[in-house]
Amino acid sequence: MVYQKREMGRRGGSRDGGGRGPAKPGARRRERRDDLEGRFRRKTCRFCEEKVNNLDYKDLKRMERLVSERGKILSRRVTGTCAKHQRCVVEAVKRARFIALLPYLKK
Repeated sequence: MVYQKREMGRRGGSRDGGGRGPAKPGARRRERRDDLEGRFRRKTCRFCEEKVNNLDYKDLKRMERLVSERGKILSRRVTGTCAKHQRCVVEAVKRARFIALLPYLKK
């Protein structure tokens, strides 16, 4: 039995090029990295700037900035904290929740 390769139409699921035809010999994709370099500024850890060694779970103003409206702990990418201080943030938020200074969920 001989199997024939079936040509996929417009709605087909071929993985060979997406139906756009053969690539042009000199064509290259645009480099996005160059475009984005000047646009974004790297966030610095505010705890490193303030030289905070340990984060106090009783400091509610600081704790509320690190938690979303739903009550979730914000990620490093969002807050800009370093890995060392993010671990302190998680520990402090969990302590504040346990003592009922911060809610587990906000509705």
